[in-house]
Amino acid sequence: MPVGTSSAALNLAVPLEPAHLELARDPVHVELPGDVRERVVRCREFVLEVSGSGRAIYGVTTGFGPLVEFEGRADSAGQSDNTIIHHIVGHGELLPPAVARAAVLARLFSLAQGRSGVSEQVVTSLVAMLDTEFAPAVPRLGSVGASGDLQPLAYVAHALRGNGNAFFQGRLMPAAEALAEAGLEKLVLDGRDALALVNGVSVTAAALGLAVAQAVRARRTAELLSALMTDVLGCGTEFTSVGLLAAFGHPDVADTGAALRTWLAGSTPSGERPLQEAYSIRCTPQLIGAAGTSVRHADEVVRRDLNGVSDNPLFFPETNEVVHGGNFFGQPSAFAADQLNVALVQLGNLAERQLDLLVDPHRTNGLPPMLSPVPGQHHALQGVQLCTTATVTAMRRAATPASVQSLPTNLHNQDVVPFGTQAAFTALDQARLLRYLHAGLAIGLRQAVHVGARRPLAPRLADVFDRISEEVPPIVEDRPLDTALGSVADLLDAIASEVDGVR
Repeated sequence: MPVGTSSAALNLAVPLEPAHLELARDPVHVELPGDVRERVVRCREFVLEVSGSGRAIYGVTTGFGPLVEFEGRADSAGQSDNTIIHHIVGHGELLPPAVARAAVLARLFSLAQGRSGVSEQVVTSLVAMLDTEFAPAVPRLGSVGASGDLQPLAYVAHALRGNGNAFFQGRLMPAAEALAEAGLEKLVLDGRDALALVNGVSVTAAALGLAVAQAVRARRTAELLSALMTDVLGCGTEFTSVGLLAAFGHPDVADTGAALRTWLAGSTPSGERPLQEAYSIRCTPQLIGAAGTSVRHADEVVRRDLNGVSDNPLFFPETNEVVHGGNFFGQPSAFAADQLNVALVQLGNLAERQLDLLVDPHRTNGLPPMLSPVPGQHHALQGVQLCTTATVTAMRRAATPASVQSLPTNLHNQDVVPFGTQAAFTALDQARLLRYLHAGLAIGLRQAVHVGARRPLAPRLADVFDRISEEVPPIVEDRPLDTALGSVADLLDAIASEVDGVR
């Protein structure tokens, strides 16, 4: 029996959402309803029928890629080997197990649409795998995202067949050993099964979906911290005016203004601030709202990828059609990931500038430099700011769009490629780095109150401030803050998830 204790459940008949992908970090039970099973079986029967008729089907009777003009292996096991083994050439760091498992979940939902012609045992095997703590070991580099995520998904299939390496309970080991410890059987594939497993954009969709899930929280966190900074410094709130933001004409900007007003309810200006604040305060509705538009677009795109069919060819038993095309070409997610990447960098720029304002005594009505209780003897936020600068610079350097880097390959069969996989991985990286920047700003706001800024007057913000204060004591003497940054980042994620958008 599989070794696992599912803490969540999903249903293959219900649309997959970006937030669902995060459940795959732990064992997750995926229900396979009878009607879903039936359409998988029906499509499989159709594949066997047309395969036996002598009709040419890519990957079933032919070679792969530009070698489609040649016959494939006569035996199904050999065809499966051909599909997978020549793609086991990836390199670079291994994907975190949670990302690899999210990719399996995304692939499962595509195959369960009943258009890929996989055998029922492929679907049930992926369901069984997700119910355990098994994760394929997948190198990061290798996919151009054009004919799907061929190489990373080949590593998924390779591990499920008991080859290469895999993780079990977070430990890297030979895949056969990991399968045994998880109580799983080795997956047996024919050519169509193998090609269907690798010929989709499920790694791209998984990485982008995980990035979107974190970006949704990041937007809420940026609103929260901007409101907290406004209250702690005693700033005026005119920049959140309903009429002002409605006149701007962008709904997501107006939504951010509404969130700021909700957080700030009960706060009053100190009367000691300038008539017009720096843009890192005054323009937060416009900046965060615009980032929210990009997050929402990426969310819409990745939902389509997660619930569509990325494969080639597709099978339509109801019309007796086998259709060869390009539903493995990950251009939509490539564009969306690049756009999300840029939005996350700008949220990082905002957090970095807000921290810079906070540690500068010339812009905080005389709070001590670096928010140090004894400047010179202790340095408080000085190290955090330096690392913040390094982090936001790393984010900027990674902001070059991947989706315009098309480079012909594969004997010019893939003569234009989207590089969506790299774009999605970068977006996921940026979302994780942004957590550090927000945590640093939160610690700065907590320290600002300790060295003389006012405690937030808005009740909602006061509650959040207390939770941050419980997590990280004031800096009385210099101490390592790396662990605190991680714990505060987790706390901010939790708060963002609880409020589910203060609207």
